[in-house]
Amino acid sequence: MNLSAMLQMALSMAIFGSIGFFTGKTGIPAAELVFVRCVCATVFLGFCWLITGQYKVEVWKKSEILQTLVCGVFLVLNWVFLFIAFEKMSITIAISIYNLAPIFVLILGTIFLKEKMTIQSLLAIIVCFLGSVCIIGYDGLGTFSDFIGSGFGWAILSAFCYAMTMLLGKGISGLSAFAMTFIQTGIGIVLLFPFMDFDVFQGLTKSNWLYILGTGLIHTGFVYYLFFNSLRKLTTVVISALVFVDPIVAILLDTILLDFRPSVLQTIGILLVFGGIIYTLIGPKPIIHKEA
Repeated sequence: MNLSAMLQMALSMAIFGSIGFFTGKTGIPAAELVFVRCVCATVFLGFCWLITGQYKVEVWKKSEILQTLVCGVFLVLNWVFLFIAFEKMSITIAISIYNLAPIFVLILGTIFLKEKMTIQSLLAIIVCFLGSVCIIGYDGLGTFSDFIGSGFGWAILSAFCYAMTMLLGKGISGLSAFAMTFIQTGIGIVLLFPFMDFDVFQGLTKSNWLYILGTGLIHTGFVYYLFFNSLRKLTTVVISALVFVDPIVAILLDTILLDFRPSVLQTIGILLVFGGIIYTLIGPKPIIHKEA
């Protein structure tokens, strides 16, 4: 077991778990904050890409470049929608809905990739759906505008875009992680620049700027470096377990520092959502009978 890689992955997830807290302290809207993230990540990871010499051995294929660009669009939308959700609802609830992404992967994989839907997967989807209904509550299931305005719609859109990012990224093997992220965040800069309101950066306090730069350099550049540096040294099982450090830290910060207290129904919903996701990772595997 690569202990160094495990610590890097755990640290990256713990830092990313605090991004919701940082987002609320930046004082700027979601789109502008994502733009800062893209700029910082492009510069930071581009520098790492150059000094490691990885750019010299890249295998460039037109199909993979196009796939990476589309993947980048979904990655940027995922960030924008998640930050909008943070603006409109508690971090705990937004993160719980956001972590439905693996369930969307199961559903989309069945529809588009013709992957077989097992009883285990179907059960996980049902449990997570029931959990989502509990989190949203009766009031959240009103009109469509109320649903979107409450933040639930943005959190679900973010989870869907994250799932699309994972699915599209699965087929990319020729490009390094540095190259992929450099292209994805680069396309984010191009997409968001026409919509930027740079006036929002005026009148910010020193504290605002510290949180903005922290979100860009630490939560994006540094975290992605740790994540990608450890990703290929760990097994899928270990990665799947360590990924849960992210929502645990996010929920702890929300409840301890921001004094959020979910209702009983929301607590049940959160437990159902994470229970369903964990079941897909550690649940019973189909028995394969070998012929004698």
